[in-house]
Amino acid sequence: MFAGVAGSIPGSQGHQDCGEPTVRWLISSPDAHRPFQPQGTIHPYGGEGFRIIGDSIMDHQTIRQQMPSLVAGHVPSNARSFQFNIFDGKPKENMLGFHVDPSPFEGKVVATTEDAIVVKISRTKFAVLDRTLVTEVPEEGAKIEVIPYARRRFDGQRADTPEEVIKQTADGTPYTVQRMILGAAPAKLPVAQPQSLELQQLIEQLEQMPAPDGHRRIAHMLVDAQARDFELVDPRPADIIRTPPTVSFTVQTAKFSGRVSIIYMRADDAYAVALHRDDERVERRDDIYFDMLGETLADLIDDGTWRRIRVQTLQKPARSKKALSSTA
Repeated sequence: MFAGVAGSIPGSQGHQDCGEPTVRWLISSPDAHRPFQPQGTIHPYGGEGFRIIGDSIMDHQTIRQQMPSLVAGHVPSNARSFQFNIFDGKPKENMLGFHVDPSPFEGKVVATTEDAIVVKISRTKFAVLDRTLVTEVPEEGAKIEVIPYARRRFDGQRADTPEEVIKQTADGTPYTVQRMILGAAPAKLPVAQPQSLELQQLIEQLEQMPAPDGHRRIAHMLVDAQARDFELVDPRPADIIRTPPTVSFTVQTAKFSGRVSIIYMRADDAYAVALHRDDERVERRDDIYFDMLGETLADLIDDGTWRRIRVQTLQKPARSKKALSSTA
C-alpha cells in the first residue's frame, strides 16, 4: 500500500536508514539524485464510484527527482533532510516483515502534479498520494484528512484491532482480555460453527487463504465486496451428496451484484462457485480447488475499488488579499 523513500535538501550528507515501527523511512543525500528503482512491480488502482479500477502511471523515480523542488519552501531552513512516504496502492511490509495497514493522518497540501499530491504531515515528513487513487483532489494549501486502505472485519472494525476474549478465574468470575497476535489481521466470517467437517474446512480456507493481491485474505476481499446475509447449508454426512455443504452471501461491486454460493462437490472433491441475480443463475464455475478459491472469487467479484485513498478537505486554503482584490 505504501513505500517509504526520501528526499533531500542542500546541506545534508550521507545515506541512512531511519526505520520506524510500522513505516520504513529512508533519508538520502541532497547532493546527487542517484537512480532509484522501487523493488517489485507497482500495481496501483484508481477510479470513480463502482467503476473497475485501472493501472496507475505514477513513476517513483520521477517523484523522487521532483520532491526536493516540490517541498523546498516547506522544509525548515535548519533541517538537514526530509522524509516522505508514497501511497500508491501497493501493499508493504514493516521492519519485522509483517504486512501493515497505515493509520489515517491529517496534513496540508503543499504541491500537486499530474500524478501526485504532496501532503506535509509534520515538520520534515511528507506523504505522496497517487492522484489516480484519491477520492477527492484537494486544492493546494488545503488541510485534509487522508484515510489509506486498511483491512477490516465484517463488523467494520480494522482487522488489526485487538480481540476481546472473556475468560474465567478459578472461582468462575468472568473477566475480559484483549488479545492481539503480532502480524495477524483476522476477519472471522459472521456464521455459526457448522457440524459438517467439510463446511468447517471451507470456512477456515476463506478466513486463512490469501487473496491474489498478497495483502488481504479471502475474508478481507469479501468484506471489501460488501458481503452480507451469510447462509450455510450444513448437511449430515449421509446427505453430503444430495445436499452439498454451501456458504452463500450477497455482494455488491462493479463486477457483480447479487448472490454468491461456494459449494463443496463431494464426488469431485472440489468446489463450485455460482452467481445468482434475482434468483437467476448468471455464471457457474466448477472444479475449483481450495488453492484456486482466492483467484476465482477475485476474478468474479473484486473490482479493485478497495485500493482507493479516501481524502476529505477539512479546511480550504485561505485566499490572499491580492487574490481577493483581483476577483473583486
